[in-house]
Amino acid sequence: MCPRTPSLTRTFSGRTLAPVPTQSITAQTEQTVSNSYDLLTLFADGGMMMYPLVICSLIGLGVIIAKTWTLWVAHRSAVSVIEQVEEAAMDGRLDDAADIAASTPGPAAAILLAGLRRIRHLTLNKGELEQVVSTTGAIELSFLERGLVVLATIANVAPLMGFLGTVAGMILAFDSIAAQGDVDPATVAGGIKVALLTTAAGLTIAIPVNIGYNYFVSRIDKLVVDMEESTQQILNIAWDLEREGKLTVIS
Repeated sequence: MCPRTPSLTRTFSGRTLAPVPTQSITAQTEQTVSNSYDLLTLFADGGMMMYPLVICSLIGLGVIIAKTWTLWVAHRSAVSVIEQVEEAAMDGRLDDAADIAASTPGPAAAILLAGLRRIRHLTLNKGELEQVVSTTGAIELSFLERGLVVLATIANVAPLMGFLGTVAGMILAFDSIAAQGDVDPATVAGGIKVALLTTAAGLTIAIPVNIGYNYFVSRIDKLVVDMEESTQQILNIAWDLEREGKLTVIS
């Protein structure tokens, strides 16, 4: 009888460490490779319609990442810039207030900067100030909404593209059945499975994109409130400076 080979162990401070389970690591590696192969196989079985679906998913992911960053920066800077600009303007430091607004990203800062550029002349028309602030707000709002049309389009089109791929796959499956003459249940089931892959892919893309679209709409609504607050703040600064005799407002 062959002698047993002792297990390799390592002792440190009186503790014995068990040997590394190489079989478990090998099994996990094989499982990972198998999963990757299965995904590639499903992608190939989905047919040509899988390629535009992948493109839609990449575009949607890029827009979601960009909008998340843009809206986060805009909301983070809104509260602080309003307070800093108000403090500097009421102290008569209009140039400093304008510099603060110019160095801060976001729609609220842009509205404050547009108003301060008019107020610094110390003489302004009331209607002109309101028009400038309103126009700047509209421009900033259009910037915030940039990309939402892309997300809405992907959320609507991706399921339709998937359904189109399913219909095309079903047509090909029934054509092959008609060519064979005999109906094989395995052939029918396999053809239907392949045809449904594009529908599953389209829904997988559309659901998170639609969630992202609705989330961004709600975030933009909150930023609109910040923009309205900054608009009111710049008007209040103008009226306060007028009462103190530091600004001449022409009706």
